[in-house]
Amino acid sequence: MRTTKSLLVVLMTLLATPLLLAAPTVLQNVYARQSLTLNGSWNYIVDPLDNGYYNYRMQVNHGGFGRNQQPRNPSELVEYSFETAPVLRVPGDWNTQDDRFFFYEGSMWFKKDFNYEPNQGRRQFLYFGAVNYLCNVYLNGRYLGEHVGGFTPFSFDVTDKLVKGKNFVVVRVNNARHAEDVPTVNFDWWNYGGITRDVMLVDVPTVFVDDYSLRLAKGAYDKLEGSVTLNEAKAGETVTFSLPELKLTTTVTTDADGKASFTLPVKKLKLWSPETPTLYDLKVTHNGETINDRMGFRQIETAGKEIRLNGQKVFLKGISIHEEAPFRQGRAYTREEAGVLLGWAKEMGCNFVRLAHYPHNEHMVRVAEEMGLMVWSEIPVYWTIAWTNPATYTNAANQLTDMIDRDHNRCAIVIWSIANETPHSDARKAFLGKLAGLARSKDNSRLISMAMEVTGGSGNVSKVHDDMNEFVDIVSFNQYLGWYNGTPDICKTRTFDIPYDKPVFISEFGGGALQGFHGDANARFTEEYQELLYTNTMEMLDKIDGFSGCSPWILVDFHSPRRQLPNIQDFFNRKGLISDRGIRKKAFYVMQRYYNTKK
Repeated sequence: MRTTKSLLVVLMTLLATPLLLAAPTVLQNVYARQSLTLNGSWNYIVDPLDNGYYNYRMQVNHGGFGRNQQPRNPSELVEYSFETAPVLRVPGDWNTQDDRFFFYEGSMWFKKDFNYEPNQGRRQFLYFGAVNYLCNVYLNGRYLGEHVGGFTPFSFDVTDKLVKGKNFVVVRVNNARHAEDVPTVNFDWWNYGGITRDVMLVDVPTVFVDDYSLRLAKGAYDKLEGSVTLNEAKAGETVTFSLPELKLTTTVTTDADGKASFTLPVKKLKLWSPETPTLYDLKVTHNGETINDRMGFRQIETAGKEIRLNGQKVFLKGISIHEEAPFRQGRAYTREEAGVLLGWAKEMGCNFVRLAHYPHNEHMVRVAEEMGLMVWSEIPVYWTIAWTNPATYTNAANQLTDMIDRDHNRCAIVIWSIANETPHSDARKAFLGKLAGLARSKDNSRLISMAMEVTGGSGNVSKVHDDMNEFVDIVSFNQYLGWYNGTPDICKTRTFDIPYDKPVFISEFGGGALQGFHGDANARFTEEYQELLYTNTMEMLDKIDGFSGCSPWILVDFHSPRRQLPNIQDFFNRKGLISDRGIRKKAFYVMQRYYNTKK
């Protein structure tokens, strides 16, 4: 069995942590490939005891529900049926499509029928944008493999498993939480289960361009550097890169590893920035396939305590965003939803978004690039992680690799983030240090950071002393003065001890407010309290030496099982500057006015 962009899992026991192995295929820019969508209505079977996986797998009818077994005669006992099962929408989470599954965590089986006409001399991949969290995939009753991790793409080569006419795919999805997982058992967002992003049957040549890159050479503005990797180690293959608007074309020939790299001089290049988000058409042609992309070119770097975009000091006017759909709630997955969320950020005056706490869908990143929003992209190494468990590190490293592989051509991404609010220990330093090294080895054209925490202090001084400072380009930390520590007045006299010659970025701050709940500014959960907290916080942060930007928590109220206060939270984290119904709170305008004063 061969999986692509997946983590292969060997379940040693029912509750054992999977053993994870990365597979090499990337399928760069999958939306530009020839494909058949498998989105739509899928039959489903709820399986809280996992009978369809374990019982059917271990007994005579091994293979589980994935075989889609049918009774051969009226007397044969088969205790499940996809044919008469109800349907759910894919992509989508099961929690918000049916109230019965709002809190459900466990296994659910999905089945989709589709027709296929053979395309001889080509190769087909079954591609999933994301499935949360562990899944087992079957095609026409044949087992393809497993994948773990809820926010990165994966695919399976199914060239020899498709048949002419009717085919069916079955997916077991399990979103149960485990201590060894990434994220672990405790996190402050909804554990949406299901096939949450696009599913496609992708058709490519037998030998195809698996991955490619094109960017400004580091430190230069007159030279592009590019590379290409084929899916096979095949020498002598020619690949052409063309930028028609710049009248630039180059053809390269692959080496014995199926790879090639090149440099290309360029003049009169319009750089990508929030003010002018210029994108150029790129065509990558090989073996009868032309992949169309839109590429921007920019430089991002630090100099002392400054962040510099294209050589100029920039202030990151940001906001944090969860991948939660506007208005309807549930997991966001469409380009239109990305446009709404990012449009609200632009309205606030943002030039930057922190996509927390996991890689968001590809539409989100591409729309941000088109709208001129710089992006912080993060993996869900969140709070406490099993730092000493090798499988946990492999899981995190695979998610980081998959995130970078998918999005390394998106110039909007300026920061790769490797963690959020992790408690200090030697094991944590070793774990995160290795992740930082991995990120740099894969992509040295972006900044590395992580969301640290305030680490103590005395009197009116808050300390940010973190030995992870040696691995990051930006000192980013979360602080909640005035919400989890005191009231908004505490911000008036607070200063910070940050002993590093690096830019300072406040990755989170804020407090909750129920939209429409008004009262005294000292009363929790009123819009007035949140408004005062934001006003005092911005005055405090402006005094920090090297203060280079912030991403308040958070753009929109979002579902969280940790937020249980009746009539106020009702399982929503109310720290949003916009309500779950799309209504701006008073603090939204505090940030809008503040950002309008920043260049």
